[in-house]
Amino acid sequence: MIGYVTLGTNDLPRAAKFYDAIAKEMGVSRMMDFDGFIAWGAPGGAPGIAATKPFDGKAASVGNGVMVALEAKDKDQVHRLYEIALANGGTDEGPPGPRGDSGFYAAYFRDPDGNKLNAFIMG
Repeated sequence: MIGYVTLGTNDLPRAAKFYDAIAKEMGVSRMMDFDGFIAWGAPGGAPGIAATKPFDGKAASVGNGVMVALEAKDKDQVHRLYEIALANGGTDEGPPGPRGDSGFYAAYFRDPDGNKLNAFIMG
């Protein structure tokens, strides 16, 4: 159902550096890059993520309660994505570890614009 999620940025080159590194770890690359809009993922594949300056010309802002979850292949990748995020201007929102008792394992971080993401595995 979801093709891609778009997050606003006030600094597209900075966002591109952050998401290029995340995408590389996840085995994908840019699938669209035009007119100040960049999307990462695999055409015809799983949902992707995009970054752009808002089209209305106003400053990008973070959605309160909004988070994009990135499905990792294993716990090691959850850790790598978290470390990649922090190494590329992201900030910590919760280190890798189990959440609850249902096998959910996740790390939480924000991109350089403050958009919240997590990397997770189930079970």
